[in-house]
Amino acid sequence: MSGRAQRQRAVRRLRAEGQYGPLLREVLPALAAVVVTLCAIAAGLAVGYRVAGVGVLLGALVVLAVAIPAAVRRHRPPARRRLGFYTPEELAELDTAGLALAVSRMLRRDGWRVLPPRRAEDRVRVRARDGRGQRLEVAFRPVAEPLPDEDAPSRSGRPGGPGPPLRLVVHRGAFTRRDVQWARRQGGVRLIDGSCLRRWAHGTPLNELSDSS
Repeated sequence: MSGRAQRQRAVRRLRAEGQYGPLLREVLPALAAVVVTLCAIAAGLAVGYRVAGVGVLLGALVVLAVAIPAAVRRHRPPARRRLGFYTPEELAELDTAGLALAVSRMLRRDGWRVLPPRRAEDRVRVRARDGRGQRLEVAFRPVAEPLPDEDAPSRSGRPGGPGPPLRLVVHRGAFTRRDVQWARRQGGVRLIDGSCLRRWAHGTPLNELSDSS
């Protein structure tokens, strides 16, 4: 076997194992988008320079000096998670307390104000309120634990208040038909399964998610 054939065979093996990297045709659209974006920025700066002079260039440099470090920090895993964005792999590694923290961050990202936990509460829960006074209670269900029928959400709101809270049940797995029927009987309960949770953690706002019930 010639040296060229051996190299081609080695490349095919590495690609099959996912260790070689993408082909040119796979990254070409992204490269083209970067080139078009850079050309558009350069053209905009040239037009701005002709219209307003060197001040436009200085302003653009200041914006880039602020925006680029901020973008880099945002995409670092710790900073990204603090902003309420998680990868599926990160979600899978969390225990119940870590998942509650992740949901709290995602709620803050969506504009909710997370309330302090109640004292002497035996289960991990998250409570929040939005700008209109809507209350939200989040319960968490481990993978193999049945959804407790007796653990119904409170339906009594304060007199003159905003009414009973909306309740979320978050589960990294899939809900059964019994779970869905239970949620429908209760009313005011949304089931967030693993698929919805991953989309929420990726950046889809809570009010745009379709729940599992």
